[in-house]
Amino acid sequence: MHSVTAIVVAHDGARWLKETLAAVLRQTRPLDRVVGVDNGSRDDSGKLLTEAFGSGNVLTLPRSTGFGEAVHEVLRRLPPAPGQEWVWLLHDDCAPDTHALQALLWAAEQDPKAAVLGPKLRDWLDRRVLLEMGVTVSRSGRRDTGLEPREYDQGQHDGIADVLSVSTAGMLIRRDVWDELSGLDTALPLFRDDLDLCWRARTAGHRVLNVSDAVAWHAEASARRRRRIATSEEHPRRLDRRNGLFVLMANLPFGALVRSVLRNVFASVLRALLFLLAKQPANALDELAALGSVIGHPLRLRRARKARKKGRKQGWPAIRRKLSPPGAALRRLADMVQGFLAGAGPVDSAGRHHAAADRAQEDDGDELLTDSGGVQRVFSSPGVVLCLILAVITLAAERTLLPGLLSSDGHLGGGALVPVTGSASDLWRLYIEDHHAAGLGSQTWAPPYVAVLAGLSAVALGKTWLAVAVLLLGCVPLAGISAYAATKRMISYTPARVWLAATYALLPVTTGVVAGGRLGTAIVIVLLPVYAALATRVIAGSRRAAWGFGLLLTVGTAFVPLVYVLVAILGGLAAVSFGGIRKGVRRSLVIGLGTPVVLLFPWLVQIAREPGRILLESGLHDGRLIDPRLGAGSLLMLSPGGPGVPPVWATAGLIAVALAALLLRRHQMVVAIGWGVMLFGLLVAIVVSRVNDAAWPGVPLAFAATGLLVAAAHQAHRIAEFRAARGLRRLGAMLIVVVAFATPLAAAGLWVTRGADGPLRSDLSDPVPVLAELQSAPGEGTLLLRPRDGRVGYTLMRGRGPLIGESDLESPREATDRFTTAVGGLASGRGSTYVQTLASSGVRFVTVPGRVDPALQQALDSQPALVRVSLSETGGLWRVAGQVTVPPPPATAGALHRGWLWAQGALLVLVLILASPGARTKEPEGDYADAPVEEGPRGRRRAKEERVPA
Repeated sequence: MHSVTAIVVAHDGARWLKETLAAVLRQTRPLDRVVGVDNGSRDDSGKLLTEAFGSGNVLTLPRSTGFGEAVHEVLRRLPPAPGQEWVWLLHDDCAPDTHALQALLWAAEQDPKAAVLGPKLRDWLDRRVLLEMGVTVSRSGRRDTGLEPREYDQGQHDGIADVLSVSTAGMLIRRDVWDELSGLDTALPLFRDDLDLCWRARTAGHRVLNVSDAVAWHAEASARRRRRIATSEEHPRRLDRRNGLFVLMANLPFGALVRSVLRNVFASVLRALLFLLAKQPANALDELAALGSVIGHPLRLRRARKARKKGRKQGWPAIRRKLSPPGAALRRLADMVQGFLAGAGPVDSAGRHHAAADRAQEDDGDELLTDSGGVQRVFSSPGVVLCLILAVITLAAERTLLPGLLSSDGHLGGGALVPVTGSASDLWRLYIEDHHAAGLGSQTWAPPYVAVLAGLSAVALGKTWLAVAVLLLGCVPLAGISAYAATKRMISYTPARVWLAATYALLPVTTGVVAGGRLGTAIVIVLLPVYAALATRVIAGSRRAAWGFGLLLTVGTAFVPLVYVLVAILGGLAAVSFGGIRKGVRRSLVIGLGTPVVLLFPWLVQIAREPGRILLESGLHDGRLIDPRLGAGSLLMLSPGGPGVPPVWATAGLIAVALAALLLRRHQMVVAIGWGVMLFGLLVAIVVSRVNDAAWPGVPLAFAATGLLVAAAHQAHRIAEFRAARGLRRLGAMLIVVVAFATPLAAAGLWVTRGADGPLRSDLSDPVPVLAELQSAPGEGTLLLRPRDGRVGYTLMRGRGPLIGESDLESPREATDRFTTAVGGLASGRGSTYVQTLASSGVRFVTVPGRVDPALQQALDSQPALVRVSLSETGGLWRVAGQVTVPPPPATAGALHRGWLWAQGALLVLVLILASPGARTKEPEGDYADAPVEEGPRGRRRAKEERVPA
């Protein structure tokens, strides 16, 4: 004969307790004894218990009493009932269905080994949502229900399931088993005490069942922080994590315990790093503190393991089968990373059974009506289609560059681009070393764009040529997709965004960048739309956007210092215009503009000492790449001149459409700002083209084009209105569309027809001849002579071709002057003294690529100290016959440089964390005392009839 004693424990739960007590008293299987426990509630919980059960059946305990301790105190005072007694444990925020107890007892009669049973738990508010149907745990101590977030109960999990654990909310346990196991561990006042009890029950040979016919609705008030926890001063998240680790390590066998400690140390550190990246330092601290509180108290853990020693090894095989599969931990980590990237934060909440999705509810089956194939969704996106079209145009225009790029012997280079050699490790070495042996040696710190390119090369599997090829040769499609994605918030009309992105990608600046090998400007063109998108959020006061803007501005400034000047001037104007109107604008602008200064400080100091370098970009500065006759008309048409630039009339359509936007009355502020940016960029381009003969005005013209495109595209939605009209308005709308799309179509056609090759080539041979490389001792160099227009240029290479960035290194002036004089004397054939000077600088070979000029050949052959090795149509090679001295590296103290590199790395990590997507950890609002919308599959009317009025 069964007898049931129900124990309801309350703690500041009056807003749920009314319904809970009514549901307990309405059970179809009457209770034999009921006891209420009030743990020092400060609301009406004690009064409600007394009204429902009578004053003689209510026990009042201190506020700091935990759930397990309260149940222990009741059973200590309550003598056992005759027959087989069952104890039914209930929280104050858990309302059981009227048939719940009857279903639990029926399941217990079917299985004599069943000692602990639990109901199906559903959400208090949305009573269709499953919370729990038995609980297991991963090997890292994470609670797992096997349910999806906000999974609806449609009977898919119904039945009686043999599980590892059930919740104490509605747990039915035999009293003799309770006494045998000493009940709930009072050292776990909250969270995971149910798991520990059920684990010990299964180890003792009993079964733990979940019964789906028994239903209870649970508010999870403590886990969701709907009330203050008085049993502990710790945060619920830390308490849950600590208790989870404690239960796991207290019950595992020794071998599994050792593996668990190692696994959890690694996993906790990794999770803490993810929390820091998500800007949740409190969560990271809780993760590490929870692990430390368990491992840091070995005596407490030893006592707990000793108390659970009986049957641990014998019961472990059965327990292990109930743990979460190993792949569940990887899925949880993937969910964390996905949530972090989506800006929702890592999926984790203390005491929760699973992640609660913060999203609008969808009607059942709607996703089946709207879901389409993944391929169809991708290729129906205008942005993807635009990127594919631009990629096809790029392949057609760069048809002469691709064969050499794909061959193993060719090198990409020419124009402003140094022939690409080396790997990511070579670039990293160049950036961090104190003394550079390249050329005549240099103590100058490597420019910061070397580190950026090294990082990109590392992403490209360590292949620098691949990173450069993607950035430079893929500049057009990358700029197009960047412009399309970045203008999503600014331009709501999709056809206008497509036109803007296509026109921006095919600007004269972009095609000129590819032909001229201007890697720095290519990167800036890709980043410029992102700058514009982030700037709108910076002006709105967003600090995260400001950090991201500052980080990307650092990258652009490292390649083209002029970018910072342009952005700083526009930022100053924005501070004056919006600083007094919008809160936090000045602070965000200081962050955005101050980040590049901090990260690039030593290099910017060097730039400030030579102001002329501000106008130059990374790479070689060849005057032949600049159009000296660049007129005002070309600048007005956004044409920077130089190789690869289409005729000036190609952009006439863009200018016409932007002028038409001035005639419209709406959104004049946006149009005025766009034209203002255009005029500003045009003014800077004029200054750049007139002040420095080696400076290319591509970047300021790209700024001007961006402003013009935004001004024109922002009004494009009016085209649809004009097309719907009749007469001249409709005709004008059609004319504007034709003129607008004429610009990208003309630019694409001209680019494909003419091709993209110019100074840039992909079939360059290795500048160091094979014989010179094989016969040179370590440190010995090869002198490369380049005769041109009656003058001889030179490059000194130490066993390999020059790396990107080495052209910006400065050698000592005295050594440079002496070496230049010696090269000039050698080329003029004025004596062997100059050969000795070269030999003292470590020169072993002299090479001339291509067909050798007869005068230069005669001058080299006339030197007794030079021995000709080879001479052909592809070049000549001479060897220094005498002794060659490799100059030793100077003894330098690199402490300052190394200190700055460590500081720069730390600052970069900090900025990355501050710029990364944050986490939305706010709990979903809701009054858990309100009546539910729907209680279950039985229907709304039936649910309302069975609900006990409060």
